[in-house]
Amino acid sequence: MSNNRVVVTGYGITSPIGNTPEEFWKNLQNGKIGIGPITKFDTSDYAVKNAAEIQDFPFDKYFIKKDTNRYDMYSLYALYAATEAVEHAKLNVEAIDTDRFGVIVASGIGGIQEIEDQVIRLHEKGPKRVKPMTLPKALPNMAAGNVAMKFGAHGVCKSINTACASSNDAIGDAFRTIKFGLQDVMLVGGSEAAITKFAIAGFQSLTALSTTEDPARASIPFDKDRNGFVMGEGAGMLILESLEHAQKRGATILAEVVGYGNTCDAYHMTSPHPEGLGARKAIKLALQEAGIAPSDVNYVNAHGTSTPANEKGESQAIVAELGKDVAVSSTKSFTGHLLGAAGAVEAIATIEAIRHSYIPMTAGTQEVSDYIEANVIFGQGQEADIKYAISNTFGFGGHNAVLTFKRWEDK
Repeated sequence: MSNNRVVVTGYGITSPIGNTPEEFWKNLQNGKIGIGPITKFDTSDYAVKNAAEIQDFPFDKYFIKKDTNRYDMYSLYALYAATEAVEHAKLNVEAIDTDRFGVIVASGIGGIQEIEDQVIRLHEKGPKRVKPMTLPKALPNMAAGNVAMKFGAHGVCKSINTACASSNDAIGDAFRTIKFGLQDVMLVGGSEAAITKFAIAGFQSLTALSTTEDPARASIPFDKDRNGFVMGEGAGMLILESLEHAQKRGATILAEVVGYGNTCDAYHMTSPHPEGLGARKAIKLALQEAGIAPSDVNYVNAHGTSTPANEKGESQAIVAELGKDVAVSSTKSFTGHLLGAAGAVEAIATIEAIRHSYIPMTAGTQEVSDYIEANVIFGQGQEADIKYAISNTFGFGGHNAVLTFKRWEDK
C-alpha cells in the first residue's frame, strides 16, 4: 500500500469575513468580526437577531443571473470557492490525469433555501407548481457533482454529511485517498447556506443559537456569558495533492496534512459527551497518524461554538491530550458557525496561522468560564512559531473529526 505525503497547494473561500484567503486572514488578524443583524428575512418574530452573512459575494466573477435557477446558494458558494482554489493552486486541469482527480464537497444541510421556498409553493399553489429543478438544486450531494462537472474530475466524487464535522471528515477522507495512492489530486471542502427562516427557527427551537442582540458579544467561545452559536454561511475548498504530483508540476506548497482522527461519542443526539471522551480519542488518533507527541502541537483551532456544553467537553479533551499550555482559539468568533462548511474554512484559518506564525484571537471573548482550563487566546492574537496545529470539529450525532496540519518543510 502506498504511503504518499499529502500537501495543500491552494484554497478558495467565501466567508462572512472575506471572499479571498488574503482578505479572510487580514480580518482574522485585525479582529474584524463578520457578525451582524440578519438581513435575509424579517426577524420580528424571532428571538435570534444575528447571523454571520457573506458580504458582497462576488457573484458576477463566475456566474450569470440564470445560474440561480440551476443552483442553490450552497452550490454557488462551493463552485466559487472551488474555482478560486484551482486558480490559487495554478492547477491546469487540462494537463492532469482526470481519472486520478477527485472531488469531495461536504454539507450539513445542502439546499435548505430551495426546499423552504418550494414547500411554501406546494402549500400555496399545489404540486404542479413545484419547480422541476427543486431536487437537483436542493440535494446535499449536488455541490460535489457540480464542482466535478465544472472541472472534469472523473475520479472519486462524493458528499459527506456528519453535521458540523462534515468538512473535516471530507478533508480527512481526501487525505487518506491520496495517502493510499488512490488519487493524485483532490478538490475538497464544504459549503453551507443555512441562514434561512426555517433553519434559524429550527436551531432557535433547540435553544442552540445565541439570542444576544449585541453582535460583538453573540459568538464568544469559552466566555462565561456565552449562550449559543451564531449561524454563518459560506464555503472553503482546498486542493490536496500527493507530494510527488505537486513537485512534478512545480506547485507552491502551503502546508502538509499529516493526521486525521475520527470517532463517535455514541452518547446523545445533540449533546457531546460531557467529558469530551470522543473528542479526546479523535485528537489522540490525529496525533498518532501524524507520528507526533502532544508536546509537538503549537496551536489548536477549537470547535469552540460558543455553547456551554460543547466547550466544557472540548476543553477537557484538549487539556487531557495536549496539556494546559497549548494555545487555543476559535475562529467561529469571527465567522459564526458554518455547520458542514466549518471545518474547511477553519482548515484554511489554521494553515494561514501556521504560514504567518500567528495565532488569531478568540474575538468578543472577555472572561473565560471558571471550569475552562484550556489556554484560550483572547483580547488579542499572538505571534507564535507553529510547526504543528490541529483543527477540531464536532457534530450533532456525536461525530468527532480532528485534522493535524504541519508547516511545509521539504524533508
